[in-house]
Amino acid sequence: MPSAVPRWQLLGAFLIIYVVWGSTYLAIKWGVQTIPPFFMGAVRFLIAGSALYAFTRWRGAAKPTRAEWRDSAIVGTLLLFVGNGAVSWASQRVNSGLTSVLVATVPLWLVLCEAYQGKRPRVMQVVGVLIGLVGVGLLVLPAASSAASAAGRTAAVDPMGAAVLALGSLSWTVGSLYSRTAHQAKPAALAISMQMLTGGTLLSVLSLVMGEWSRVHPSTVSLTSLLSLLYLITFGSLIGFSTYMWLLKVASPAAVGTYAYVNPLVAVLLGVALGGERLPRMAWVAMTVIVGGVALVSLVDARRKAIAS
Repeated sequence: MPSAVPRWQLLGAFLIIYVVWGSTYLAIKWGVQTIPPFFMGAVRFLIAGSALYAFTRWRGAAKPTRAEWRDSAIVGTLLLFVGNGAVSWASQRVNSGLTSVLVATVPLWLVLCEAYQGKRPRVMQVVGVLIGLVGVGLLVLPAASSAASAAGRTAAVDPMGAAVLALGSLSWTVGSLYSRTAHQAKPAALAISMQMLTGGTLLSVLSLVMGEWSRVHPSTVSLTSLLSLLYLITFGSLIGFSTYMWLLKVASPAAVGTYAYVNPLVAVLLGVALGGERLPRMAWVAMTVIVGGVALVSLVDARRKAIAS
């Protein structure tokens, strides 16, 4: 029960999923500066997945069944291969802060996907989705720049990068929905490791097909990119995921779900403070609108679950 957990442990865990996961966007941005995006994702998930799989099996976890491997492969493909792969690729074209804002639209996609499955959304959830979509529109639609001419109208975010991130967010949503009923291995850490191994393997194949392997050489990888990759493996994948799964057991889902709209704020602040990113005025407006829509959807969903329980 949550009451049995020391307060300092809860605060520390929330600090990890807020700050660490929020900082991974800047780490990915730095990483892909000299490491090809799919190659970096493959190395990240293969190393983290192998370490976590070996650790959980050493701790006594049972050998996964064929059905568990199948379902973990599906989840890993949707979440890590497509979802995280999209983030890595788009980080070459989109600021880390705006990347996190567009990824934060996952709760909006979740409402739409559940509506497609027949689950009728609440009115305020629909309002939240519409607000979020307005924010996305403010990001991707051209806005007048300093030159008041048609030629001087540009979007606050690269349209291609935004489209790839939207696809990745949709894939992450579908994977999350599928994982609810998937036949996954126990404990959760073992299932996560299997998802990482699947996602990392597919990213490795894609990286090879895209010719990234031939572009990777120790002399071309900067120290910043290398340290970013190590940070993503250790903190982003191993510590971040483990903390998240622990929090799901000891804290309410509503409280844990707050990371969805706290991460973008952390990512934007770190991008500006450490990454030297400068966001146009419209991007700040759009970010506020999107995060507001996501928060509304998340809070309405949390209230629904509280009433149902």
